[in-house]
Amino acid sequence: MSQTPLNQAALDQLFLEAHTHNAWQDKPVADELLHRLYDMLRMAPTSANSSPARIVFVKSQAAKEQLMPALMEGNRAKSMAAPVIAVIGYDLHFYDKLGQLFPNAPDAHTWFNKDEQTAFTNAFRNGSLQGAYLMIAARALGLDCGPMSGFDSAMVDQMLFAGTNIRSNFLCNLGYGDVKGVYPRNPRLSFAEACKIV
Repeated sequence: MSQTPLNQAALDQLFLEAHTHNAWQDKPVADELLHRLYDMLRMAPTSANSSPARIVFVKSQAAKEQLMPALMEGNRAKSMAAPVIAVIGYDLHFYDKLGQLFPNAPDAHTWFNKDEQTAFTNAFRNGSLQGAYLMIAARALGLDCGPMSGFDSAMVDQMLFAGTNIRSNFLCNLGYGDVKGVYPRNPRLSFAEACKIV
């Protein structure tokens, strides 16, 4: 299947004019849209189709209030105002699903389960990729994003993932942004500063 480049409006929506949002319109995000969001991001590539991301969409007022003590002070008000807080985690035992996800290699689990460091590296790397896919898919569906690292991961893991092999990676507020909360865009590194062609 040949691909055609996206038009400028699509590129602007996904990347060039997209911003991290810190303020939110009082407009709910339907559960059906979150299902659609996941159905899009799950189709993007991961190593051996490992798909280690595990996501909790925090929507209810009670669940948000429970989560708030784990957030840095500067992230609390904007997260309470966001319609959804996506907690993007990664499953350290993702390889247990490889029989289902990568059936063409029945021994695929042995590529990752021999030591904890290998499992962690692959879970974290591919789970991070899936978190980025989540943001791109969200923007493609008309949602705005506010990704955050400022939180107590041990506290979040205890609240949401106790008794599992899942660990939190980062959080991303989702909803319909209020442009009044958008900061001016900061500089980015140029191609020459960040890249080389060899």
